[in-house]
Amino acid sequence: MLDFRSLGLPGTLADAIGRLKTNSAYFRMNYAVIVLGILFLSLLWHPISLIVFIAAMAGWLFLYFLRDEPLVVFGRLIGDQAVLIGLSVLTVALLLLTDVLWNTVGSLLVGAALVVAHGVVRKTEDLFLDEEETAGFLAGGGGGRSSS
Repeated sequence: MLDFRSLGLPGTLADAIGRLKTNSAYFRMNYAVIVLGILFLSLLWHPISLIVFIAAMAGWLFLYFLRDEPLVVFGRLIGDQAVLIGLSVLTVALLLLTDVLWNTVGSLLVGAALVVAHGVVRKTEDLFLDEEETAGFLAGGGGGRSSS
C-alpha cells in the first residue's frame, strides 16, 4: 500500500477513475481502517463520543474485520459492501447523536481525501486481483474481502 515505487500520476481522467475503482476494491479494508483511525483521532477531546465510537468499533470488528464466514441474516447472505455501508451509516449516525457534527464531517472529508488521493496515484499493474471478487464489489454485489 505504501510502496513509493508504485506511485505515479495517471495520464488521463479515465485512467484515474479506473485506478480509483481497482484500488478501492483491493485496499477497501485498509481504507476503512484509515478513515476510522482519523475519526478516532478527531474524537480524542470528546469523551462521550469516543465511548460511542469504541462501542461502534466492536461492531466493526465482529461484523467486518474479524469475520471469516459470510454474514447471514434471516437466511439471506449479506455481502461485504452492504456490511461496510451499513456499519458506516450506523457509526456516523451514532456519532451525530453525540453532538460532534463538524468533527465527524471534517474527519470523514479528510479520510475520503486521503483515500481518493491514494486510489488515484497508486498504480494497479502490480496488484493481484481476483476478477470475480473485484467485479462483484464494483457492481455492488459485495464480493469477498482482500487480504493486503
